[in-house]
Order: sequence, then C-alpha cells, then structure tokens
Amino acid sequence: MKKTRGFSLLELLIVVAIILIIATIAVPTLLRSRQTANESAAVANLRTIGNGEATYILSAQGNYGTLAELVTAGLMDSRFTSSVGGYDYTVTKFPGGYTALAEPHQANNGRYGYYLLADSVIRYSTNVSSTCSPCYPIGMSDQPVK
Repeated sequence: MKKTRGFSLLELLIVVAIILIIATIAVPTLLRSRQTANESAAVANLRTIGNGEATYILSAQGNYGTLAELVTAGLMDSRFTSSVGGYDYTVTKFPGGYTALAEPHQANNGRYGYYLLADSVIRYSTNVSSTCSPCYPIGMSDQPVK
C-alpha cells in the first residue's frame, strides 16, 4: 500500500488561524501608520502652499492668490486641485491675507484637519465636517501643530 504525502486538514486549519491572528494584529497598525503619513504630508503640503503664497505676493502687487492662481503661476503642482495624499486642499484669499485648509478626504485618511494663515503657522482645524470629527485633538483647536 502506498502512503500519500501532504498536509492534513487540521494542519492547514492551524496555519490559516495563525495567519488570521497575525493579520488581525498587523492591519490596524498599518492603517494607523498610513493615517500618520497622510497627516505629515498634509502639514508639509500646507508649508508648500505657504511658500507658494510668499512667492506669489511678490509678483502680484501684494495680492495673495487662490490655489488655482498658484497653479496657473507655476508655483504649485496641478495635483493640488484634487485630493492629494488623502487630504483636500482649499485656499481662500481675502484682502490682506489668505486661509489654506487641509481636510481629510475620508474619515480613514486622517484624524485631523489643519489650516494655515498668512502668518505661516500651521494650526489644528476648528472645522467639524463629515470626514473628520472633530478634526483636531481634544483641547487643541486653533493650537499650532508641533
């Protein structure tokens, strides 16, 4: 009689169980790492917008620009007109200043929203939207990002 070689059903179930346990531990950590990376990128992108505004004001007779105007002037990449790294960016100009806002595109993309004023200090957002609630760490609304 010839013996067949291979794995028993019990051995395969044990391997699958071990893989599921490892995945259960690894996936939340991976998602949190992605959120943290998106948040760091949002802060860096707001700095880039601030640098673009500083350059734009020199060539636009002291006027700040919207995101579309910064892209047209070649100071910003055109990808900023849509979601970048899980965040949506908007720039609103007003006489004597501007507000650049970065909000998560979806709730899983980032925990916090950020904004930048003409003083070039990036702060936690005060906005509460459907994509992030409350958009800032408890007690840190309007506080500078450290």
